[in-house]
Amino acid sequence: MPTSAPPPNARERQKRERRLALIEAAQRLVGERGLDDVTVEEISSAAGLSTRTFFNYFDSKDDAVLGIQEIELDAEVRAQFVSGGPSGRLMTDLETLVAGFLKDAAPNIEQVERAMRLLTSEPRLMQRHVAWHQRVVGEFEELLSERRKARPSPVDDDTIGMVAGLLMRSSALAWARSGYAGDAAAHLPEAVAQLRLLLDD
Repeated sequence: MPTSAPPPNARERQKRERRLALIEAAQRLVGERGLDDVTVEEISSAAGLSTRTFFNYFDSKDDAVLGIQEIELDAEVRAQFVSGGPSGRLMTDLETLVAGFLKDAAPNIEQVERAMRLLTSEPRLMQRHVAWHQRVVGEFEELLSERRKARPSPVDDDTIGMVAGLLMRSSALAWARSGYAGDAAAHLPEAVAQLRLLLDD
């Protein structure tokens, strides 16, 4: 009798655990031996996974060290935001958008910090990180540009981008403090509340 598929939350947990294991192995091996002296096969083996599984998560060992993940924002969340919704209030709608990003790409703070340290000794990693960051920023600016057509705002894109980045990092830090229980998006409302308190002070 075939085994039934695990429930979605179990599948998502397994995906996250595998991804974190690959990043952990890649960062440890590259930290010990250098980027050029580590292979995808060695990273996969150290994580207890196959090379085929590795490529389900990362395009290269560089991406594994950096923990780069392509962000696939939910189509409905994107459509609502660019049309000026879901509430019509920029801060509230930005919170919904950030929650969508966190669902797919919440960072593990410890691994992010290790990746940043490795950047200083591996120029190729820096180049890859910059290229990825520029693409993410470009995609975010495209979202804002589309939204402005439906609902203009006096707030400039740089400010909105900084607020979005702050909310993502604050939520990720709170998630880390919780021992990575649940998901990072669950900590977003508190991050927003703290920001509102600061602005109202």
